[in-house]
Parts: sequence; C-alpha cells; structure tokens
Amino acid sequence: MTRERKQRLFVGGAWVEPEGGHYEVVDPATEGLVGWAPEASRDQVYAACAAAREAFGSWSRTAPEERAAILARAADLIRSRFVEYAGLAQAETGATTGTARAMQVGVGAARFARYARVEPAEWAIPPQINEAGPMGKAGVMGALAVRQPVGVVTCITSYNNPWANPAGKIAPALAMGNTVVVKPAPQDPLSVFRMAEALEAAGVPRGVLNVVSGRSVEVGEAAVDSPDVDMVSFTGSTAVGQRIGEVCGRGMKRQLMELGGKGAALVFDDADLASAVSGIGTTFSFYSGQICTAPTRVLVQRGVYQRLVDGLTAYAGHLKVGDPREADTVVGPVISAAHRERVETYVELGRKEGAVVVAGGSRPSYEHGFYVAPTLLVDCTSGMRVVREEIFGPVVSVVPFDDEEEGIALAGDTDYGLIDYVWSGDVARAFRVARRLRAGGVGVNTVGRNMEAPFGGFKKSGVGRDVGSYALHAYSEVQSIVWPG
Repeated sequence: MTRERKQRLFVGGAWVEPEGGHYEVVDPATEGLVGWAPEASRDQVYAACAAAREAFGSWSRTAPEERAAILARAADLIRSRFVEYAGLAQAETGATTGTARAMQVGVGAARFARYARVEPAEWAIPPQINEAGPMGKAGVMGALAVRQPVGVVTCITSYNNPWANPAGKIAPALAMGNTVVVKPAPQDPLSVFRMAEALEAAGVPRGVLNVVSGRSVEVGEAAVDSPDVDMVSFTGSTAVGQRIGEVCGRGMKRQLMELGGKGAALVFDDADLASAVSGIGTTFSFYSGQICTAPTRVLVQRGVYQRLVDGLTAYAGHLKVGDPREADTVVGPVISAAHRERVETYVELGRKEGAVVVAGGSRPSYEHGFYVAPTLLVDCTSGMRVVREEIFGPVVSVVPFDDEEEGIALAGDTDYGLIDYVWSGDVARAFRVARRLRAGGVGVNTVGRNMEAPFGGFKKSGVGRDVGSYALHAYSEVQSIVWPG
C-alpha cells in the first residue's frame, strides 16, 4: 500500500467509501505513516451484517468441496504476495522480519490451507443407533447427529497478529458454511483488507465476507449488537470480552472468546534451567511480550531461584532492541505510544510494590519508535499487581516457592487460566502438576504449540475452544435427525 492510498471498506462484495472518513495507521518502529484506514459508520456496519445475512442461505448450501477450493486459492494468492504482505504486517505491528513472515503471514496462509483440507470426520458426528428409551420399547429409532453452520459470525480480531488471528477465525467459519463480518483491530487493519482482497480474487461470493474497521467504539458495538449476527468470535482483553458477553447474552448469540492471560511458569529445582530461561525469555522477544500466552508469571522453587534469575537477567541483557527490519533485532516496539506508557506505568508500579528491577526498567534511547526494554522484576509476591494483572509487554515477574503444593497454589491464584507451563526433569511430576493447573493449556518443558490441539482458556481467559477440528466445532451447531427404525 502506498501512503497516498486510502483504504475502502468491503461490504456486500463491494469496496465502499467510509462514512466516517479515514485515520492514520502509524508504524510503531518509525512513527511514520503506513496508510489510511477507513472509519465505518454504525449504519455501514449494520449494512455489512445484513449483507452477510442475505448471503448466508446460498453459501451454507454450497458444497463443502467448493468452499474448500476457495480457501485453497486464497492461501495460494497470499503466498504469491508473501513478501509484500509481510512488509505491510511489519509496518503495522512493529514485528521483526522473521515474525512477520513466519508467524504472521506464513501462519495466516497455512490456516486457509488447513481448512481447505477438512477431513470427512470433521464435518459430521458418526451416526449412532439408540434404543427408544423411556418413550417406549416399540422399536429402534435411528439417530444421526450432523453439524450445521451457526449463521452470521462477527470476528473481532487482535492487534498483535493481523494475519494469523483473523485467518484462524475466517477460514474455519467459512469452511463450515457461515458468513462473516470482520472488525479488525484499529491499530493494524490494513493487512486484513489485503486478506479480503485475496478471498475476493479466490472467488468468495458477494456478502459472504465483509470487513469494516474504525477506531470508534460504536463500530465494534454495531458488529456485536446487530440483529443479523448469530455469533461473535473475539480475541482481546477480558474487560472487553465481558462487555461483549453481556450483549451476546441478551440476544442468545453464540460466543467464542479468547481473552487475557497471565501464564504461570513453574520451574522446579530439577528443571533444565537453560531450557526454562530460553522458554521464559520468549516473553521479551515474541511480539515484544504482546501475546496472551506468554509465561509472564514465573514461579521458581527456591533451590534454583537465584540461578534462574541470573540466567534470565543475562538473557534479557543480550537481546537487541531496535528497528525490526534489521536482521539482528530481537525485540521490536510495542504497538503504540499509549501502550508503551501503560507498560512503563506497570514497571514503576512494581518498584513501588517492592519488586526489584534487575534488567530493563528504562526506555531505550531511540529518537523514534515505541520501544520498551526487556524488563525483569524479582523478589515479587503473589499479591502484587505486576504479578496479578496482564501487562502485555516484555515484562516478567518472578516469585519464589518452597514445594510442589505451594507452587500449584500460587499458579492457581489468578483470575486467568489460558496457558501455564511446567519445567521439571521428572516427567511424571511435570504431568501430575499439569493436570492440577486450572488452565486451558499447559506446556511441559516447552513454550511450543501444537496447531491441532484445542486452544482456549479457563476462568476469565475465555469461553470455548478453537484451532484444528475444534474451530470447526466452534463455528457449528449440532443437529439431531431421528427416524423410525
């Protein structure tokens, strides 16, 4: 995108001028202009939802193979412009080149390709024959359970990954026969419009996909409260998710919520400390800590406490912070000046609460860009706000514990329950502890993810599961068909 181009909305298969004008999208590394994003009006959002409703009937009856073919073509089109799209994603988010290419555009394309290869078993539940039961023994009734699309799905996406996150919602929703209205994060919506262009070129029918953007709260509100919407899929903060849930509850709309996290990393005294340090250290580098799955709350058994702190301090000190376009940069900027101020406020709060800053804690001396130094807070206690609240930046807090029971109790002392981690040389203990953690996922001696495993949270970290076959289930309803045997 050139800086002069002003992006239009995608509504009902047409590119339309936004009634709210345009706003600047800023590169968080340079503070320069990336492009102009459209500001939709409430009426335009409602029009997008109405277009999705009108398109739903025919799209839901389209053969699954035909829907899959469109997704496959979209994946190929995205890959054909891989470098261009990665450059835009990097400019919008401040991601390093490797992250923009592999984890943003690369994963985005892979998700379209994955849902173009849906196995038959993922579409339907195997038929089952049941006795007549309490209604009588006159005969055997046949019963078939099948999956039906939910309807119109609003997808509200996060700013930390404008490719993988929207693709992870759009692709399975379309594969299951739903129609979609996407409301991208206001900080980096331009990449999502490029995704819409790819789907349009791949042959998605008019109204099946719609994209509306804006900084105004009313844009998101309209995308949720529209009477044409049957389901809302949201990735973002717990506070916003709770407000969306209230609206969905009033309308009995289905929800898929991937919300905040404050991942606990339990490090036992028999752990491979080098592995623990490198895994926990991803909090500093991956998306500059702007990721809900990060192990930001480190719980360390006292026998190895100082060794782990020393390892993390050295690790943070060797990470290059700077221009994400430079090959040796490991930590890029956070998304905005406002968010940098929020992260810095938490660091100062930690100091006031009694935490000791042993790495980072001050702003890097760059003339431009929203940079935050990798920061390590030690000698923390479980009651500190820096331990309890999601900071969403390159900040790690460390809390000591004495034995297994105390470690598990500290891990559970949180409102969140997205992803926790366990490091131990005793695999039996690691899995025993993992089963007792109230989290949607647990990494054992790793921070890696399996992209077919269910993803979602306990407690205030979300509602529902997606990824792999679980996403197809999330964007469908189960229907029973019964007949006399």
